Amino acid sequence: MNEHASNIVIVGGGHAGAALANALAAAGLASRTHLVCAENELPYQRPPLSKAFLKNPAEAIQPHRGESWFADAGITLHRGDAALSVDRAARTLTLRSGTVLRYEWLVLATGATARTLPGLPAGLANVAVLRGADDALRLRGLLAAAARVTVLGGGFIGLEIAATANALGKAVTVLEAAPRLLQRSLSPELAAHVLATHRANGIDVRLGVSVSDFVLEGERLAALSVDGVREPIELLVMGIGAAPDMQLAHAAGLECGNGIVVDASLRTSDPAILAIGDCASFPEHGGTRHLRLESVQNANDQARTALATIQGADEPYRALPWFWSEQGAMRLQMAGLMPGEGTRHVRPGATPASFSVLHYAGERLACVESVNAPLDHMAARKLLEAGKSPAPALACDPAVPLKQHI
Repeated sequence: MNEHASNIVIVGGGHAGAALANALAAAGLASRTHLVCAENELPYQRPPLSKAFLKNPAEAIQPHRGESWFADAGITLHRGDAALSVDRAARTLTLRSGTVLRYEWLVLATGATARTLPGLPAGLANVAVLRGADDALRLRGLLAAAARVTVLGGGFIGLEIAATANALGKAVTVLEAAPRLLQRSLSPELAAHVLATHRANGIDVRLGVSVSDFVLEGERLAALSVDGVREPIELLVMGIGAAPDMQLAHAAGLECGNGIVVDASLRTSDPAILAIGDCASFPEHGGTRHLRLESVQNANDQARTALATIQGADEPYRALPWFWSEQGAMRLQMAGLMPGEGTRHVRPGATPASFSVLHYAGERLACVESVNAPLDHMAARKLLEAGKSPAPALACDPAVPLKQHI
């Protein structure tokens, strides 16, 4: 058994883990830091995996930092060596290789895993998901050989893959169980625009469908039963969401719900263990609910809060959530979180394919969704961060740039 003394151990090489490693290095704490990655890859950029990486066979995985940067900074990387167990009493983390890391601070940045169709066997030759580099490499090869692609799920990842496959000249069908696309993420106005755009581009989008059964032929999925009708499958991509990776936290006895439960400073139920990124369920600033957000913004901002906690500052996480999704020629951008109740107002853009939806909770501007309107998005972020709420009639006047209300 190899045993290492260390103070800060990060589990997970995704955006959150990589961002925290970078922040620790900038704070002069790199020599105390171990970054544990289950994948063999260096920590890498994930948004391109559903877009440019799938389109271009020459496109390479894009690391956040080169291997020499970690070595020069003094961060110890454990690549391809998954974390197996936590001993909270001894404050140790054991890796698959047998290496034991002692910690003063343990940070769980374990991310999320792709959900799959219940009962469908794993490892089928023509069924894919997309979460990491290995998934993307495999899917790129499968797409190159397929003429017809079925995407199960009309969420962000499913629609990004559908748009990419469509751009590659594939016949694409999207199957969505909900009555509209992105039901939990977008307003009806923006969802309707996304639906119309994909259908106009030739994607067969079916809403409110039920997938009840499947047919296998050897190691392949031959067909799905869609609304009681057998549909042949050449390539199936599952984009039906992701579940927080809480396996390590559960085994360690940490409180979990829809994610690893943390406080405003991102401490878990064990104050020596933090959780950040896709796996963390955190209290909404100024609200009463716990949230779990899957976004690069959330990963980066929570890394900064985790650094503050490690340094003893205990700054509550209160960053403004913002998101984006590129689907073909559509660039969707969202700032803030849609209120449960309120009013919506559409701000026209320069073209019918460019507009914003402003969400108000009473008289307070709470969220702005934009499509192909990057200036609106940047202005909205500044308005929301400053707590400013222009009257809807003024904010939706297309003759007045939104930034003039800041």
